[in-house]
Amino acid sequence: MTSPSRQRRDRGGLESEVLAILAGTPGSLTPGEVAQRLASPLAYTTVMTVLSRLHDKGAVSRVRTGRAYAYSYQRDEAARRAAQMRDLLGEGQDRARVLAQFVGELSEQDEALLQRLLRESGGT
Repeated sequence: MTSPSRQRRDRGGLESEVLAILAGTPGSLTPGEVAQRLASPLAYTTVMTVLSRLHDKGAVSRVRTGRAYAYSYQRDEAARRAAQMRDLLGEGQDRARVLAQFVGELSEQDEALLQRLLRESGGT
């Protein structure tokens, strides 16, 4: 039986609390920094698991800081999707092949848009 001081949070509630902490922070936070800001204490590994799941969902982005990651809230849908695409591309062993396959499957309109965006960003 769970004691009143160790009541379980549901996963959605904890994810919401972590997202609120990150959304209220202008920069990135490590799991330890997130854990310090939670309303009630949690194990570091639990916070890491929640952050990892949020990253997999595209709700947060992460950057390597030493041996760990620092996480930040993805403020809009486009940023979340871009982070997911970047992370997926980073997981592959043959980036050129993955990108070639991706470009090969674009519609003509999307290919033209991608070319225009690359020109505007100085990418070509």
